[in-house]
Amino acid sequence: MPKTDSEGERIRKLSGLFRILSEETRLKIIQSLEKRELCVSDIAKRVGVSQPAVSHQLSTLRQMDLVREQRVGQRIYYRIADGHIFCIIRDGLDHVKEER
Repeated sequence: MPKTDSEGERIRKLSGLFRILSEETRLKIIQSLEKRELCVSDIAKRVGVSQPAVSHQLSTLRQMDLVREQRVGQRIYYRIADGHIFCIIRDGLDHVKEER
């Protein structure tokens, strides 16, 4: 029988997701992966940070199951694990764009 999360557990997981998304570099990395898979060096160029910094942030994103990796020869390519993350980001961007 599949385990169902309690309301408290779901809130805890959502809080963790927002904590992960609160870091600017991680958001930029996620956005850079919206259209296609990229390797660390390509992500670093697009985001404007060092490769070690990108690798560190990708590790965090992997732990939260937000990105997946695939080795092709010497390179590792990263992709988004679940496209729902873009809905969350777009809704957040729409919210901050609203004039009050």
